[in-house]
Amino acid sequence: MRMYGIDLSKDKFDVSYVVAGEEKKRIVRNDFKGICNFLKQVEDSCILIAEHPGSYGDLMVHLCYHYQIKIALVPGYNIKHSLGLQRGKSDSKDAYRIRKYGERFVEELRFMEPRSESVKELKELYSLWEQLSKSRTSLLLGQKTRKHSPSHSIMAHRSYQRAIAYLENEIDAIEKEIEKIVQNDSDLNDNYKLITSIKGIGTVIANNLIIKTENFKGINTAKKAAAFAGVCPYPNSSGKISMTSKTSHMADKKLKSLLFLAAKKAVTHNKEYSLYAERKKLEGKPYFLIMNNVSNKMLRTVYGVIQSRKPYDMNHICNDPRQLN
Repeated sequence: MRMYGIDLSKDKFDVSYVVAGEEKKRIVRNDFKGICNFLKQVEDSCILIAEHPGSYGDLMVHLCYHYQIKIALVPGYNIKHSLGLQRGKSDSKDAYRIRKYGERFVEELRFMEPRSESVKELKELYSLWEQLSKSRTSLLLGQKTRKHSPSHSIMAHRSYQRAIAYLENEIDAIEKEIEKIVQNDSDLNDNYKLITSIKGIGTVIANNLIIKTENFKGINTAKKAAAFAGVCPYPNSSGKISMTSKTSHMADKKLKSLLFLAAKKAVTHNKEYSLYAERKKLEGKPYFLIMNNVSNKMLRTVYGVIQSRKPYDMNHICNDPRQLN
């Protein structure tokens, strides 16, 4: 089975592969024609492996799926820390290192599939929503700061007002379009209804979870979701030294903050989570760690209702697993 290491960039990608024990290199344009010509020349049984490049790899993944060729996208962090000390850096060397990583960890590779059109559109709209929201917040803060000035420009004030009003209209339009996409896609709508049945989870966090987890298919377990959101602490000890467990600094901080707000709401309005938080408090845990635990529990509940396909029931009693056999 031939392995192709690919270093993707905006305009082109470098390829490293082996033929008859000899390493070969080539450069291919990262556009529709260039990728199609490249994929026509590779074997059907080969594996393509590339460093996760963000949006630059979407076309490659889509065409690989069309040509029925396996492709795996691996985080650059994994590749960098798996090959030991490396000297020098270039696109061709990166392609070689990516190929070596794939050959070494072939059994751990997770092959990509293109996202559904609804998830793609949701992700793009949400990204734009975030950018517009940041711009609106910046303008509102600027307007608030100007109030302390001894003099004001009427023209500047009017421009602020027009810009804020325009951004608010665009944000509202995007939110309505996101809601429309979710409602018109039966799979997305079913999952949306299931997770919003949990007290504490509203529209914003529900859409966030659907987008970030690719409708619970890209991140398919609660454990992976907890690690992704940064609410899963990892042990931090060595030998006789034992320190406080820490969460990963590479977590999705936006999702973590939303889960924190959902956890606060759940502890206030959901009896199950309120009792859970109270028990953690009696164990002597600090407030933010308790909220972290509640967020983790909430994610387990989310994946529980998704897998069971049953809405959340506060009065549900779990059976004793020892009596199931």
